[in-house]
Amino acid sequence: MDMKKLTADFCWENGAWQDRSLTDEEKYRKMGEWALRARGANPLAFDAVSAWLLEDAQWGPEELEKNREALMQGIIGRFREQTARLRADLETLEPKELVNPAVYGALERFADALAGRPPEGQQREAAELLFSGFARMGERQVREKIAGGRTGAYGTDTVESFGYLNYLKNCDAEVQWTLFMPELVKRQQAGFTLADFSYRKLPALRFVGFEGEAYREKEARQNKMAELDALEGYRALPGDILLMHHYGKGVDAGPWHGVWGRFFQAGTPVPEGLLSFDFVASFTGAGQSGPPYVAQFAHAVFSGDREAMHAREGFDSDAMYDVTRNVMLGQDVPIPYPEKYWTAEVFPQGCSGESAEYFFSAVLEGEEA
Repeated sequence: MDMKKLTADFCWENGAWQDRSLTDEEKYRKMGEWALRARGANPLAFDAVSAWLLEDAQWGPEELEKNREALMQGIIGRFREQTARLRADLETLEPKELVNPAVYGALERFADALAGRPPEGQQREAAELLFSGFARMGERQVREKIAGGRTGAYGTDTVESFGYLNYLKNCDAEVQWTLFMPELVKRQQAGFTLADFSYRKLPALRFVGFEGEAYREKEARQNKMAELDALEGYRALPGDILLMHHYGKGVDAGPWHGVWGRFFQAGTPVPEGLLSFDFVASFTGAGQSGPPYVAQFAHAVFSGDREAMHAREGFDSDAMYDVTRNVMLGQDVPIPYPEKYWTAEVFPQGCSGESAEYFFSAVLEGEEA
């Protein structure tokens, strides 16, 4: 294994914003540009480290000291130095409002993880094994807990095991997102604007609806939607809805499902021939991947050119999806992907009309609804 390449594949900051001739605004822009480049490089660089950890031939007794230096100093140690330096540089910028405040929480979380203090659970156990001494790194089961699974170029591929490196990878991404997403969101609003954005945490709900190719036709789905009129007394949220989900699987593992319907109160009776999905109020006790989903989400309302807000070229999904998601990432609001991930388009004037609102599943702090 080429140890130099293993570390060089990461996009490390190179001090581009240290130039004293730059204004603070220009320095901050340079930080965002670096973060965007790092987002393109680091997921695969982390995957390469995971693959290296799982190569048994690389982890004989005679290799441990060299590998310890590569991992603990060349990668984890370098990230610790970079994270501390980035925070210090951000804190010098004026005015203070120039900096997205969400970046500081992301940096603190990353610093804790790099010091071997991720949250309780499997990642904490793996970190303790790594930081308590390197001798046990010769054991494959220990390295598996640290390596986790490879998540691909976008960091979204499904993994069977979520290891300490997966958590570091996510923390790295969160720092990057808070640095470049706010500016990207501004650029993405071409021909339309984000008129309103809020987070909602609701009591338990039941979504009742239907899916199928036949309902691509407006008349067919309008006729089917009329069956829900008998439940109007149970209605919890206005508008017709296109609920989109993958049954708790990653987009690489589970097919996309689009279900037309409406949100009703919990326990609403489900007419024969229709589907239902329950939404609970809290992630506590929500169970494993897939339904029930959780009634916590971002609510984005758009205005402007309808064609522009539904454009797909240059977007991961379409403009409304990307902007809603990217606002959340820029604000360091977690998305429960893939286990409890769902999104929805809202059609205020009915399913045969136009959509200019979006719901996006979120993990929200605070008291339950």
